[in-house]
Amino acid sequence: MKRVNTQKIGDVLQEFFSDNPALYKRVLDIRVQRAWGEVLGEMVLQYTKNIYVKDKTLYVSLSSSVLRSELSFCKDRLVQSLNDYVGSSVIENIILR
Repeated sequence: MKRVNTQKIGDVLQEFFSDNPALYKRVLDIRVQRAWGEVLGEMVLQYTKNIYVKDKTLYVSLSSSVLRSELSFCKDRLVQSLNDYVGSSVIENIILR
């Protein structure tokens, strides 16, 4: 049986997300949240209480003031690393709480 009108899954997803930009933005936000643990490692993830994205800003609640202080020195590098991991410019700033 010959298949007719076949498409690559990547093309179908790209077309779907182009029709639903809000959904695509939400998917990228979730990727950034997951990237936090992947980029910074398990030790930092243990001290992370809450993490969310709002208006191109990543908000991270940490339970360690020492870790918060250390991470605040390299915010620009973190933004770049997280965006590189996701493959898109999702965040522009990080606020550590």
